[in-house]
Amino acid sequence: LLAVATHVHFDHSGGLQHFEEVAVHSAEAAALLQGDNYEAVTWLSDREVARPPRPGWSARQFRVPPVRPSRLLHEGDVINLGDRQLTVMHMPGHSRGSICLHDKDRKILFSGDVVYDGSMIDWLPYSRISDYIASCQRLMELVDRGLVEKVLPGHFNIFGAERLYRLASNYISQAGICHKISTCAMRSIASIALRVANSRIASQ
Repeated sequence: LLAVATHVHFDHSGGLQHFEEVAVHSAEAAALLQGDNYEAVTWLSDREVARPPRPGWSARQFRVPPVRPSRLLHEGDVINLGDRQLTVMHMPGHSRGSICLHDKDRKILFSGDVVYDGSMIDWLPYSRISDYIASCQRLMELVDRGLVEKVLPGHFNIFGAERLYRLASNYISQAGICHKISTCAMRSIASIALRVANSRIASQ
């Protein structure tokens, strides 16, 4: 059984140690191998956990453990599932190693956190607005070429091609200078908070 991580943020990589085979984009392989919880943006509170895994477990102590990926993914790689094939699309912006998986035959896009039906997050460590714009342009091209009919995101509800196009185009249209300034400020705050949180855990 192969677990494919669309990126290494903690809510997508926190259970990878339970799988014998793990695939991740090469840009984030080192972070996964080192258990880099700064890049994994590990920030969890007890109220976000439906059921603690064991008595005395605290969300604040949770950390993504180091995992050695068995497969490094790159743009254009194909994951063969037997009855279907998924093509890897490197779509940085949310994170530097974010990917989508495209089922060309069924016109389905597994989008991870690259795009979902909500505000795109581009203010985390290793997020980059210019990369996100380029990725959104690629998403719009998929729709223009009739290559996507259904999107299965990493969060929230499934949606169609028209909504995908609108989400991508809306991001591009609002990614001006004001957005860049506010995003830079938010990234600085998030980076400081993550470094402080990780240093406290490391010292305990």
